[in-house]
Amino acid sequence: MNRETLILKWLNNDLNDQELQAFKKLEDYDDLVKLNTNLQAFKAPEYDANKELEGVLSTIKGSKQQKKTHWIKPFMRVAAILAICFSLYYYTTTIDTTITTEMAQKTMFELPDASSVSLNAKSELVFNKKSWKNNREVELEGEAFFKVAKGSSFNVITKSGTVTVYGTQFNVKQRDNYFEVICYEGLVGITFNSQETKLKPGDSFLIIDGKKIAKEKENSASPSWLNNESKFKSLPYKRVIAEFERQYNVDITLIGINSEELFTGNFTHDSIDVALKSITLPLQLTYSESNGSIILKRE
Repeated sequence: MNRETLILKWLNNDLNDQELQAFKKLEDYDDLVKLNTNLQAFKAPEYDANKELEGVLSTIKGSKQQKKTHWIKPFMRVAAILAICFSLYYYTTTIDTTITTEMAQKTMFELPDASSVSLNAKSELVFNKKSWKNNREVELEGEAFFKVAKGSSFNVITKSGTVTVYGTQFNVKQRDNYFEVICYEGLVGITFNSQETKLKPGDSFLIIDGKKIAKEKENSASPSWLNNESKFKSLPYKRVIAEFERQYNVDITLIGINSEELFTGNFTHDSIDVALKSITLPLQLTYSESNGSIILKRE
């Protein structure tokens, strides 16, 4: 019997007496016994097949979830970024643009089609950039002078009426119970109480307290307020005072003065002292200042 067979039978504890004697005569018998003794000190852990199967399945499931999570998280991040970008784009392209002026302030700016607008004191103009190409439309509260570029119809919407323009220069003034349109160039259409009135250069359209007021032909090339001056012709004095307060950001109190009295004249926007003289001397009024308010009295 060869050496390998003896060792194998010995490990299996299957040697008979004769074979055992032959095994003991092997040259490395002592080393084999010593090795076997050391191996006996190592005990293999108990193996539970069901438990091990559950562990393997759990690992596989966790791996799949991890792969799924690794795929979903980047996707969600990209989706969130795209949503934010879309929201910002939608907000910035659909929101209206609003231009306002405060008391004693004027401004000039261009609309998306290069039409220009000059906005008088205490006024507001609103328009939408995104829809401008197909819908040239602005909302106005206050007073503005327009130089409209040629193109599709141009509408100025006010609380009092709508002004439709066909490439022109015109001034629109809409204040409390006051609505005035003056055409300086081209053709202007005003819709008031569902009726349209067309203006040619020099024509005016004026409504005060719901009544249409006839005006003479306008000879100026542009409104006076663009040159820092307010002009009036046969207008109630309260309109003059209201404009003065807007241009100088002051409060004016009238004592013993009929605010409906008609006034013809002008005042500058550059000097309040000169302006006060311009609106008081023609009516023989005096003025004084008290507690930050200007008081006008009849002499």
